[in-house]
Amino acid sequence: MTMCLMYAINLILCVIILIFGLMAWRRTKNPFPLYIGIAFGLFGVSHLASLLGQAAHLEAPLIIIRTAAYLIVLYALYKMAFGRR
Repeated sequence: MTMCLMYAINLILCVIILIFGLMAWRRTKNPFPLYIGIAFGLFGVSHLASLLGQAAHLEAPLIIIRTAAYLIVLYALYKMAFGRR
């Protein structure tokens, strides 16, 4: 029960971050909030798979999804830190 609650809370927060990222991108046309939102959307897929009891069956794809999400966040932060000034 505790794990399900944790995954549910994480999924809800990921969806909220995804929505805010989309809203910020639409408002500012700055791609970085969009990148962060997409990354958290991917993390949400992982949490949803866990909630549905499919995480064990989808272990390899979920590793790829999570890795992609982390790489998107790293890219966005790198571009913000070292991109054109």
